[in-house]
Amino acid sequence: MHELSVCLSLLGQVEAIARQHGAIRVERIVLRIGPLSGVEADLLRSAYPMAAAGTLGEGAVLEIEAAAVRVQCRECGTESDAAPNRLLCPACGSYHTRLIGGDELLLARVELAIGDAGAGADPPSGVEPGGGSPPGGAAVNSLH
Repeated sequence: MHELSVCLSLLGQVEAIARQHGAIRVERIVLRIGPLSGVEADLLRSAYPMAAAGTLGEGAVLEIEAAAVRVQCRECGTESDAAPNRLLCPACGSYHTRLIGGDELLLARVELAIGDAGAGADPPSGVEPGGGSPPGGAAVNSLH
């Protein structure tokens, strides 16, 4: 199952972003996955908790958005959605199309908790709590 290695790589990127912004934890991770990416969303969801254990992403919500397969016709220039197994132009019927979407695996958004996590709570290891959060709470930032 290569989805576990995809999760590990994803979490490496997410942790780097979280540390760069002084986050104490990751609240939400939003991925955009196309049907031609070679990644199975259900397998990725099931691998995520194991990969995230002990990281800033542990306990974060993993949200997966499906990306549409999109093609551009090389004959008439039309851009349109297509079925993964039928990359034809709906305008002229040509099979001379270029894939312009649907093969991506994209980290679309990361939501972070920044600051102290409340009284008595320790930040995850390796991350210093940032300043400027509301008293007794954590500010949540969304990065796009």
